[in-house]
Amino acid sequence: MKTRKKVAKTIGRRDLVDLPELGLFDIDAKIDTGANTSALHVKKIRVIEEEGKSWIKFRLAHPNHPAYNNKEIKLEMHAYRAIKNSFGQIEERYIIKTSIILFGKNYVAEFSLTDRSKMECPVLLGRKLLYRKFIVDVTQKNLSYSRKQKRKIGK
Repeated sequence: MKTRKKVAKTIGRRDLVDLPELGLFDIDAKIDTGANTSALHVKKIRVIEEEGKSWIKFRLAHPNHPAYNNKEIKLEMHAYRAIKNSFGQIEERYIIKTSIILFGKNYVAEFSLTDRSKMECPVLLGRKLLYRKFIVDVTQKNLSYSRKQKRKIGK
């Protein structure tokens, strides 16, 4: 009996992604093989304790999407760890786990919560999410979003 080798999807350098548990749809994301952990642009992060669990409250920061900008989210805290930022400095960041939809498939991924106001995209997708699932073609963009649009119009 032959075993079938799983084929990775090709993803471009950028895409529009859905984070349904956060109520976010068609959000700009940069694909970054240099980053280990994915990241989400937020502000006003607070940790609260309820029923013996640690929760994180934060506000989404996305001025290009008025419906999402400043929207408050509350999720259970997954971790708090040291992350190296794009400038090579170590930062302590809160980590959440949430679902992300790419190419019509739901993946669970870790996202560090950080200020990405100086970056073009509010979402960064790192190697932990990409590993063994995607091959990055830097000449392409919005491949997952294009497939989503084709499904909507029935092609």
